[in-house]
Amino acid sequence: MLSARRNMFAKILLSATSLLLAHLLHFLCSLMQFIPERKSVPEALAMGNQAAAWSKEPSTGTSRHSPGFKHYLPSPSREQTLCHRPQGLQCISPLVQSVEETPEPIPAKIKGHIPKWINGNLLRNGPGKFEFGNDKFNHWFDGMALLHQFQLAHGTVTYRSRFLQSSSYLRNSQHSRIVASEFGTLAMPDPCKSLFGRFLSRFEPPQPSDNCNVNYVLYKGDYYVSSENICMHKVDPETLETKEKVDWSKFIAVNGATAHPHYESDGTTYNMGNSYGKHGSSYNIIRVPPQESGHGDTLEGAKVLCSIPPRNRAKPSYYHSFGMTENYIIFIEQPLKLNLLKIITSKLCGKAIYDGISWEPQHNTYFHVVNKHTGEVLPGSWCSQPFVSFHQINAFEERGCVVLDLCCQDEGTSLALYTLQNLRRSGQGLDQVYASVPRAFPRRFVLPLDVGSDTPVGKNLNPLPYTQAKAVKGADGKVWCTHENLHPEGFEKVGGLEFPQINYSGYNGRRYRYFYGCGFGHLLGDSLIKVDVETKNFKIWQEEGCYPSEPVFVPVPNATAEDSGVILSVVVSPAEDQSAFLLVLDAETFQELGRAEVGVPVPYGFHGVFSAH
Repeated sequence: MLSARRNMFAKILLSATSLLLAHLLHFLCSLMQFIPERKSVPEALAMGNQAAAWSKEPSTGTSRHSPGFKHYLPSPSREQTLCHRPQGLQCISPLVQSVEETPEPIPAKIKGHIPKWINGNLLRNGPGKFEFGNDKFNHWFDGMALLHQFQLAHGTVTYRSRFLQSSSYLRNSQHSRIVASEFGTLAMPDPCKSLFGRFLSRFEPPQPSDNCNVNYVLYKGDYYVSSENICMHKVDPETLETKEKVDWSKFIAVNGATAHPHYESDGTTYNMGNSYGKHGSSYNIIRVPPQESGHGDTLEGAKVLCSIPPRNRAKPSYYHSFGMTENYIIFIEQPLKLNLLKIITSKLCGKAIYDGISWEPQHNTYFHVVNKHTGEVLPGSWCSQPFVSFHQINAFEERGCVVLDLCCQDEGTSLALYTLQNLRRSGQGLDQVYASVPRAFPRRFVLPLDVGSDTPVGKNLNPLPYTQAKAVKGADGKVWCTHENLHPEGFEKVGGLEFPQINYSGYNGRRYRYFYGCGFGHLLGDSLIKVDVETKNFKIWQEEGCYPSEPVFVPVPNATAEDSGVILSVVVSPAEDQSAFLLVLDAETFQELGRAEVGVPVPYGFHGVFSAH
């Protein structure tokens, strides 16, 4: 009997292994057609003199400059050489710990003055629960979505929060353990299953999480919470109640979309999402119409404007956002790569999803420009030295060029460093983690659109007198772009800048003067900064032991000046005697008008929006 059982077990094991190998072989064969042939010369040399001039020596990381282009090439990055490395950083572990939700609104204690004209909800999203039972998440991005609402009305403020009732949250809660894998955490097999059942569960395809903890987005007048997965959740902005789950793939052929769409004044929404099919991966530009009769609700009427093939379809670029002007979508294909084979087989190999993301600086960064009215991909080729951008600031058109402003990192290693273990360190260990995190700095690129065979080689094609950004056509026909820093020297002392925001309703897609962001003198934002892109001067708000969130600009009604309004930011502190508070700054002077303190713990979050009443 025992021998018969062993034989049966062996047969089942052999069948399962054979089936797995067959599927894996089929998948590998299908991917082979998308893997480019090995070139006989390095990529930089194959791209022409300009690329060769920018190629990096692997041993030193320094650049080799071609004499013919020395006037157009960037000098060594000051951000890299002057990076500020403080010692004795404050422990911020309390800001990335689980909290309880506050489903009923509680009044906030007002200090100073909250302008009475601000009426609406500041809606925030971010992780708020990091363990279930004895199971703990590994990465900051894995925490369960906690939705926050600061309701401002006639000078008063109330606060409430609710956990998103996603399938991931509900299943984890029901089983009191992590059963849904996240970005940096692989869910382990059910310990109640048999050994053979746990073994077979390794071969089940990974299920996408619906833990939408990144941002609030707006489609057809409805509010959704979103990450970058295939599902979003519609929520009630007044009560924070979770409503229906919406699957992108039920409406258009994409496998998800970013949590940073762009909006037209009529309610039309543009976004980007990847698709993965038998022909490999594609980048897709998406248009969702405004609410109109006949289109229904949710995402009905959405369409893919165009699909852009990655340079390597088996390893597409990771992207978090994109730029939009009056007439164009600008997509940045950066050398932060998604290894699809590693991601698909991550569960089998016992790895988390983020192990399939790699920084490959041997490749350059490319800009794609798409006519958002026709879906036409412009034929030009624009590229630069390798960098990573998570958030664009703004983009606009002038004199036949697209001007693109964004926050850039010269290394693509930051995603892997934001583990909960790192964020919860203290002392020298925390200082070392911070020293290893790449800083993001605001930069401007200029992309000349009318470049043809008769365009001269080696000449700066930027006609705009107010920016030092350069665009030079190389011998290979590509336009090589050199950025201009949108900050003064010494800016590295504030830790760079991320979470950029502008007066969106008035200036997105238009020439503008001001943007706002968080200074990162710590692993989390520890200051608020206003930058003047014309003078490069900046103003800063900072308070010791305080960590402000992404600044949200709210314009004064009927404002005429670009910076006529307020900045709203949720400020948290790891100190037990310091309450979290909603900070209100005058956007013009950057002086504090008032704050609204709440008496419950609030974790550091990601993004949010202001919904006016």
